[in-house]
Amino acid sequence: MSDNKKPEKIVAIKGMNDILPADAHLWEIFENTAQSILQSYGYQNIRTPIVEETRLFARAIGAVTDIVEKEMYSFTDSMNGDQLTLRPEGTAGVVRAVLEHNLTYEGPKRLWYKGQMFRHERPQRGRYRQFHQFGAEAVGFTGPDIDAELIMLCRRLWDDLGLQNIRLELNSIGDAEERARHRVDLIAYLEQHEDILDAEAKRRLHTNPLRILDTKNPAMQEMVNGAPKLLDYLGDESRAHFDGVKKILDRNNVPYVVNTRLVRGIDYYNRTVFEWVTDELGAQGTVCAGGRYDPLIEMFGGKPTPAVGFAMGIERLIELMKSAGETAAPNQCDVYLVHQGEEAQIQAFILGERLRDAGLDVMLHCATPAGAGSFKSQMKKADGSGAAFAVIIGDDEVANKTANVKALRGAEGEQQQATVPYDDVVDYIVDQVVGDHDHGDDAHVHYHH
Repeated sequence: MSDNKKPEKIVAIKGMNDILPADAHLWEIFENTAQSILQSYGYQNIRTPIVEETRLFARAIGAVTDIVEKEMYSFTDSMNGDQLTLRPEGTAGVVRAVLEHNLTYEGPKRLWYKGQMFRHERPQRGRYRQFHQFGAEAVGFTGPDIDAELIMLCRRLWDDLGLQNIRLELNSIGDAEERARHRVDLIAYLEQHEDILDAEAKRRLHTNPLRILDTKNPAMQEMVNGAPKLLDYLGDESRAHFDGVKKILDRNNVPYVVNTRLVRGIDYYNRTVFEWVTDELGAQGTVCAGGRYDPLIEMFGGKPTPAVGFAMGIERLIELMKSAGETAAPNQCDVYLVHQGEEAQIQAFILGERLRDAGLDVMLHCATPAGAGSFKSQMKKADGSGAAFAVIIGDDEVANKTANVKALRGAEGEQQQATVPYDDVVDYIVDQVVGDHDHGDDAHVHYHH
């Protein structure tokens, strides 16, 4: 039997996607915009490992949650038996780092992060097993002002990205003792309507009843709407905090809806919770979720420290950017270097480096399996690159120490070409790019149309 069977193709793991060059620039627009906005509010970047100890997430997220029970990628390290997990979210790792490195020693910290997260759930539009989050955590601030700041920061991001139809939903889930009082009444109410509860709700009835309020099941909507509202159980302090957030948003013209069914299934959240939602992505409407989690740092063994944050799914926001008309940039470079012959190739290399020194993006034509390519086929590539200029060097140019510079993006019929002394090419192109077209003194430059 012969061994020259073609090797089997390996493809990506389901729900873990490649981001290809055609989309990469949308990611760059998103990341650069988000980064500069976070910096403009005084937030600093923190980067934590993708793998953490499993118990970090079990403690932070709660052992009786879908994430820990069903969705985490956990494994035993075969080298030493450690129980490890690919991070399913960003907050736990950031809080661990804040505590481990005593970051709040000199005072509160505003932090932001971005990166891959992993959850083993059913892939669907805008929701994947490896997904990317951009998030912020403000640690050590106690008032409603920082909650409002994070919300307004998000609004600025949507505006700068040109995204409309994202609306803000807001609620307060109070403090632990207020939730405990509400929980007793909620369970009693749900037990009275047990005949309406679906299997999922019955499973959650005594472990996580708040999440039942979040149900998407149409048969349960009316019953859930009549359930006791957590807002009615808030004490004076929680109520004053929530009023403070709303007042700042009102005075800054940030529209919102108080959604009394907006809850968190995770124990460490308290007081303010918020979500930015859209109807443009089908059923999965949340693009950014945030809230206050004052108890978490103490749960991790630190001194009681207030904190609030948000996380947004980048894939979903890229989808929204596309539907808002943001398109892939065709422009890969400013200058494309076309050359024919060995000496011309060397000159093109040298010129390419000089042009890059001047801050221009330059693509040098390189050979493919089909060969170096004729001038004509190289010019086609130059055009396709989106470059503003082609710089052409052949035997004649090498002999005359010149280069032929051709503007590729002029109006139809006025594509201008000039023969420029080799040492003047960089200045000539920079002038053209900057828009200084008055070449009265350039006696060396010969134009031809």
